[in-house]
Amino acid sequence: MLGRMSQLSTTPLGPLGQVSIGDRAAKTLTAELARHTGPKSAVLVGAGAHSLVLAESLDALLPGDRLTVVAADSSVAGEVATMGSFIRDRVKVVDDIAAAEPADFVIVAEPLVGSGEEARNTVDQLSKLVGEGGLLIVSAVALPGLSSGASDELDRIAARQGAGSDLVLRNTPPVRVHRLRFTEADAATAAKLKPAYRPSSVPVAGSMNIDSNGVAAAGIALGAAAMLKLVRPKSKAWVLPALLAGPVAAFFRDPEREIPSDPSAIVAASDGKVLSVEHLVDERFADEEFLRIAVFLSVLDVHVNRSPVPGKVVDYFVEDGGYANAMTAAAEHNVAAYTVLETPEHHKVVVAQRTGLIARRIVQRAPIGALLAKGERFGLIRFGSRTDVYLPASLAEAVVSPGDRVVGGSTVIARWK
Repeated sequence: MLGRMSQLSTTPLGPLGQVSIGDRAAKTLTAELARHTGPKSAVLVGAGAHSLVLAESLDALLPGDRLTVVAADSSVAGEVATMGSFIRDRVKVVDDIAAAEPADFVIVAEPLVGSGEEARNTVDQLSKLVGEGGLLIVSAVALPGLSSGASDELDRIAARQGAGSDLVLRNTPPVRVHRLRFTEADAATAAKLKPAYRPSSVPVAGSMNIDSNGVAAAGIALGAAAMLKLVRPKSKAWVLPALLAGPVAAFFRDPEREIPSDPSAIVAASDGKVLSVEHLVDERFADEEFLRIAVFLSVLDVHVNRSPVPGKVVDYFVEDGGYANAMTAAAEHNVAAYTVLETPEHHKVVVAQRTGLIARRIVQRAPIGALLAKGERFGLIRFGSRTDVYLPASLAEAVVSPGDRVVGGSTVIARWK
């Protein structure tokens, strides 16, 4: 399979044409490289001189970084040679994978489209290049029947080794990008990360984005309006779903946020109003006292959830329950998803995403083993809900009170002592 990588960009896939990696897919493939503040090392496999993945990889380089490009053709070396000394000093171009050294990130520039066995052999070989705690980042065509088994095989590998995946719909054809980790990552690495670019946050204007759930929901509403207009042209029934499309999309708005750089700052996991600040013991997490800060999200608040601290996801579980009003004491027993983080200082922090009276759907996008930067998006709750942040009571001190308004990812809710 490695010998075919240089040809993947021109491999016919059927009626949809050829594989191409566009801007969004290129950004997704290099997102982990771009957010690591370094020093870091990477191997880029199968990139041509005009590859957008190569361009994004070069843009991500910082002083102290090094990048090895296993070139798809001889023109790559000539292209790099024409660039400034900053690039030339940090980039080595080779024509054989055997000439590359182990690195923090190994990125495959083109989607895998061969058989499942070929994809498995490729992953096995490239995994030997991934350094301790590093990532192999690889993509496959996301449409059934067009990847000759490679997509299904990567899904199976990701079920065991996955540290996250993203579906990039705005690509020709759509691709799914997998981040595979074969050895344990150190939670301390999370302190070196900036929030990652994710295609699930779709830019609309300025610093405002819409979560992909909102794009889908608005599309369904507009589709229903079009269908009603088609089957009942004289009726005004289509107006209602058409009018709902805007508010539904607005509910899923996902603005960019300014993340406090102070390492002692712990930020809100969501927008909303502080319901309670209390000390309690919860033996599900540890035999110690926690400081819990609960925030209620109304249907008017931004519902994207963010990590309050940098850390590594070490556990995730969902507990069944009811759907009581999130502002009441009964909400303590609502359906909830718990994401357990280990901080770089080895403290345990938990974020609970609780459903409410209207909220019935929790989205969590950070699998066990994933590293999250402070303020990084990791999920959302649909239509009114509550988030609870659990902090070690002996190590953290709250700086908010019940009734305060907070902004997810920006408002400091507590500080490490």
